[in-house]
Amino acid sequence: MYNLKDKKVLITGGASGIGKLMGEIVLKRGAQLIIWDINPAGVSATTNELSRLGKVTSYVIDVSNASQIKETAKLVKKDCGVVDVVINNAGIVVGKYFHEHTSEDINRTMDINANAPMQITLEFLMDMMHQNSGHICNIASSAGLISNPKMSVYAASKWSVIGWSDSLRLEMKQLNKNIGVTTVTPYYINTGMFDGIKSVVPILNPDKVARKIIAAIEHQRIFLSMPWSVGFVRFFQGVFPIWFFDWFVGKVMGVYSTMDHFKGRQ
Repeated sequence: MYNLKDKKVLITGGASGIGKLMGEIVLKRGAQLIIWDINPAGVSATTNELSRLGKVTSYVIDVSNASQIKETAKLVKKDCGVVDVVINNAGIVVGKYFHEHTSEDINRTMDINANAPMQITLEFLMDMMHQNSGHICNIASSAGLISNPKMSVYAASKWSVIGWSDSLRLEMKQLNKNIGVTTVTPYYINTGMFDGIKSVVPILNPDKVARKIIAAIEHQRIFLSMPWSVGFVRFFQGVFPIWFFDWFVGKVMGVYSTMDHFKGRQ
């Protein structure tokens, strides 16, 4: 059991959505909260709101910018000391066919969703290794396990996160470091990020998702899939022919058409 009391917890995208909800939970657990977010107004409002629960330190940052990550990490270490838990939660989605993407769409999606978690972790991992304690939680997606039309670049970024995150876990184990790594693969979450999607599979409640993620960190789970059936995707892909998998997931479950009416957060 990993006790969050008195731990310093950094959450990217922490000013809204499940980032904010997770921040509230860790404060109630007795942790100190560090918020990274690109939205100045959101950072200010969330900091004011959550400060009633405990110590909150916040920074306005664009995590797609590697230089900003380095500079802000230095500020965090100066202001707060060693960070015990990093939750890589910030993410974006561009919902359109691949040929409709611009180079900017591709670069920004990969920078925020795939590169930023690695760059951020790199800044704080050595301190965790020196104290031989810590936890990295990477919010990936079920899209990192299953292909989906109008999500090609988003899926690519999340496949990247899953591969890197679990490799990091194995490295920490191989080096005998007491540092946990949790990889989270949720289905669509009702936070506004995926407004407009139509799904037979129930869309996840953000409060429940936030609680489960924090519990997964505390119990040092390796993978957290939501709903639980997402955890069987790889098994089904290996057992069934692709044509059958596509038919069942695409036609029966309707997953391949979930993005047809995507609007996203306005």
